[in-house]
Amino acid sequence: MEELIIEQIEDYALSKKERPKALFAQIGIVGAGTTGQRIILMIASKGIEVVFLELDQASIDDTYRELAEELDDKIEHWGMTAGDKRAVLARVKGTLKYTDFKDCDLVIESILSKQREFSVDIRKSVFKKIEEHVSEHTIIATNSTTTVITELANELIHKDRCLSLHFSTTNPGANIVEVVKGLYTSEETCENVRKFTTLISKIPIPVDESPGLISVRLFVALIGEACDALMEGVATKENIDLTMRNGLGLPLGPFEMADKIGLDKVVRWMDNLYNEFGDMKYKASPLIKKLVRAQHLGRKTCMGFYAYDTHGNKVDNMQKTINCK
Repeated sequence: MEELIIEQIEDYALSKKERPKALFAQIGIVGAGTTGQRIILMIASKGIEVVFLELDQASIDDTYRELAEELDDKIEHWGMTAGDKRAVLARVKGTLKYTDFKDCDLVIESILSKQREFSVDIRKSVFKKIEEHVSEHTIIATNSTTTVITELANELIHKDRCLSLHFSTTNPGANIVEVVKGLYTSEETCENVRKFTTLISKIPIPVDESPGLISVRLFVALIGEACDALMEGVATKENIDLTMRNGLGLPLGPFEMADKIGLDKVVRWMDNLYNEFGDMKYKASPLIKKLVRAQHLGRKTCMGFYAYDTHGNKVDNMQKTINCK
């Protein structure tokens, strides 16, 4: 009689080490300010794990709170359920250590720096620290629009895995990502990033390396011309915005969009592009600089070209705004 041999089904299973690792299973983010948080939610909502790095535990705690508030707002507007919120937050982990990026397939630098020279030095330092703790196949990217990726990558060992990856976070409905190939960037890196953008339901827009990319260069020129028209008395800011919204179909006029982005950020973009190209069309208008000096930065301070309430809705300029974040 033939002996019955009992085999365990586990014998045919792949061990954890042998299982193929899904590409872009985990993404790292350096800097969880407003832009960083929007990128975190954009990625985590698509079922991908995100590890974000901040300077201290208080900043990590603030980020968790602000992410939860953003998701609560979506729940209130029927954009997701409480269960969806829990699932998204479960995929997000805050850290103080670069070593926690060791399993990431892509790490995106998204820090905030107010001066270009200082910004380049800080971003270069971040890139070096990332490279020290990740695989040689991990892609390293910056979300900066006015810093050239070749400049950030030129001191790394594996320069070919670096690129710019600009997410349009100003418009929540935007489904594009500007993918910028630097001097050293390999085609394989670009191709893998294009796959990543499709995973998060975005359309990759290939861009040749240039400060400002597409979006910022065109917007800066638009806001500069709008400021000139306003100072010349061609029309009021309200009618300039109305013309651009109604006549050209833009969701917001140039002054409204500048307030939404933050006037301090717009001036940084302008200064960086003017320093790079020396073209007067990028030079920051005295009008917008005056508002920035007065700390009238737009929606986030409840005062910019327009006045706003604490929810970001426009109010009469004479109306007092209180408790603005």
